[in-house]
Amino acid sequence: MKVLFTCGGTAGHINPALALAGMFRDRHQAEILFVGADGGMEVELVPRAGYEVKTVTITSFYRSLSVASLKHNVNTLRNLSRSRQQAAKILDDFKPDLVVGTGGYASYPVVREAARRGIPTAVHESNAEPGLTTKMLAKYVDKVMVGFEESRKHYPHPERVEVTGTPVRGEFFALTKEEARQKLGYTDDRPVVVTSWGSLGALVMNRQMVDFVVRECEEGTPFHHIYGVGKRYYDRVMEAIAQKGINLKDYPNVDIREYIYDMPVVMGAADVVLSRAGASTISELTATVHPSILVPSPNVTANHQEKNARVLSDKGAAVLMLEDQLNGNQLYDTVMELLSDPKRLENMRRALGEMCIENANERIYTVLRNLMK
Repeated sequence: MKVLFTCGGTAGHINPALALAGMFRDRHQAEILFVGADGGMEVELVPRAGYEVKTVTITSFYRSLSVASLKHNVNTLRNLSRSRQQAAKILDDFKPDLVVGTGGYASYPVVREAARRGIPTAVHESNAEPGLTTKMLAKYVDKVMVGFEESRKHYPHPERVEVTGTPVRGEFFALTKEEARQKLGYTDDRPVVVTSWGSLGALVMNRQMVDFVVRECEEGTPFHHIYGVGKRYYDRVMEAIAQKGINLKDYPNVDIREYIYDMPVVMGAADVVLSRAGASTISELTATVHPSILVPSPNVTANHQEKNARVLSDKGAAVLMLEDQLNGNQLYDTVMELLSDPKRLENMRRALGEMCIENANERIYTVLRNLMK
């Protein structure tokens, strides 16, 4: 059995595909191939998970009518033609029995070409509303899988839509909270706060986090804090904290990283998670019932993240804060309020448990196996 997964751009597109790939590898010893975009995060993350990845040359479309945007879009059209040829070559060589796209521009040429050839195809859309790639592919693929029942109305062929939830890697369920704390070396009873503003980082939120980190250090680090800055801004954040007079070597409970590679372990130990509201993150928080403070990115198409976050906040399962209405001290105060209110945290966990679509991985696996039959 050969299964091709295509995804890219952000960890939110990559992680669901890795979760599914693991099921096919473990259950069928399937031969797995990933296809991503030149220079995308998938080129690093997929090999770390033990899979081969090939790439196509694909870029985004800009919605602006500026001269620079028009030039960019002309180049994207050229790349689209090139990527089709690359996708065809990959399919010729690998000969997959199934092709699955989980988002990102790289998905389009590969899934589209596979559908044209009659290879069973499916896409999974984690967001409440579909992204451009999913919208374009929905009319060609055999199945569209979505994370929310409300999403069904956005597709031209509702009969092809399956509400499955979003896949979460099995590693997120491998450890108890105590086991995760032990693995991180935490021997005291301080709560654990995890912060990540996305795989690449976020300029505004990382600026706010400088004040957050300074405040927690000044107040004696009342919690363990693991903070994934993102590759773009790590050096800048570390320099800004040092300029505030904080030597992080004096504060071992503050663990600032470029990227959190062991997120299943880190989140397993968490009491509160601070994050963006990408669909993959929402699914992980829901599946693992972790209370969170969500600050949606204002820079995503169609305001996807705020819509995702409101699904949780409207049911009391998360705290929603908007980026342009907060600062680092307000964020810190909100964390402390949650940590000091065990009843509220328990209510949030209960709400998350009620929202969770159980066995999302298994549901998606069943849909895909049926396509192959």
